[in-house]
Amino acid sequence: MMLRRTLCFLAGALLAFASHANELRVLAHSSFSLPKPLIAQFEAQSGVKLSVIKAGDAGEMLNKLILTRAQPIADVVYGIDNSLIAKALAANVIDPYAGPAMQRAALVPLAPGVVAVDYGYVALNYDRAWFAKSGLVLPKTLQELALPAYRNLVVVQHPATSSPGFAFLLSTIAGLGEEAAFDWWARMRTNGVKVTKGWTEAYYTEFTRNGGARPIVVSYASSPAAEVFYSKEKITESPTANLFLPGSVFRQVEGVALVKGGQQREAAGRFIEFLRSAAVQEGLQTTMWMFAAEPGTSRPEVMRHAAEPSAFYNPPADSIAVKGPDWVNRWTSVVLK
Repeated sequence: MMLRRTLCFLAGALLAFASHANELRVLAHSSFSLPKPLIAQFEAQSGVKLSVIKAGDAGEMLNKLILTRAQPIADVVYGIDNSLIAKALAANVIDPYAGPAMQRAALVPLAPGVVAVDYGYVALNYDRAWFAKSGLVLPKTLQELALPAYRNLVVVQHPATSSPGFAFLLSTIAGLGEEAAFDWWARMRTNGVKVTKGWTEAYYTEFTRNGGARPIVVSYASSPAAEVFYSKEKITESPTANLFLPGSVFRQVEGVALVKGGQQREAAGRFIEFLRSAAVQEGLQTTMWMFAAEPGTSRPEVMRHAAEPSAFYNPPADSIAVKGPDWVNRWTSVVLK
């Protein structure tokens, strides 16, 4: 009887070990989404089961990665962008990758060892119907947006917990200059700017397009295309549009990296190569609503509603690395305290 129990225990342990050995843990932000047939194809070809751990906004995701670095909860991480990469490198939570996808050129750059997967633009979106009904003229500059006519109309995300929120803060600093940017944020506080923890709450709760009270939201240049794609009715024009004001656009580049201390290095490498494959680069455009990083990737027809701005405003990477935390602390004092 004792021998039988021992054998059953060992069999169970081996089964559990085998199951874990065939599992690839992927840490990602909440917007990570790929067509299910592509995921199934990857699992079948690689012989591993993907366990996707969604950890909120990209800022929240990185914080979780840092907090668990002593016992890593993932083998590979997707969604660290160029506004957060310096923080990730400083925290020593990722390892460099040197496979084929890293060696090929990308349309957009990222740090060495981190493979660019997609890119987009953080920008202001507005509700066309709301502005048409109100008769209010759209602002042409950030300074105009801080005028009393636009009081209580804007919702942004907190830069400490939201990658688009941080990216938007960075764009104002790069576009206006540091001191002028914080002066502008002080005026926006007086003008009733609303702050949310992350993009989902801002867009799906506070934005007038989704029943909220704010007709201007920090979102993405591709959001109008997503509105057309997901519309229950067949429409040829998006109900939302971009408001590319000088100093309000940040080019965001998202990447995939190995987690320091993670297991499954071979499977993690396969996953990184998978994210830069032609099928994924085409598919992610209408699931994650970003532009493909792989040169030569075709764009779906609906992406014609996703205009690329003529200019964007990114501070130098070294400035983000050195000053980023202080900028966030200063923003918190100016806008919330």
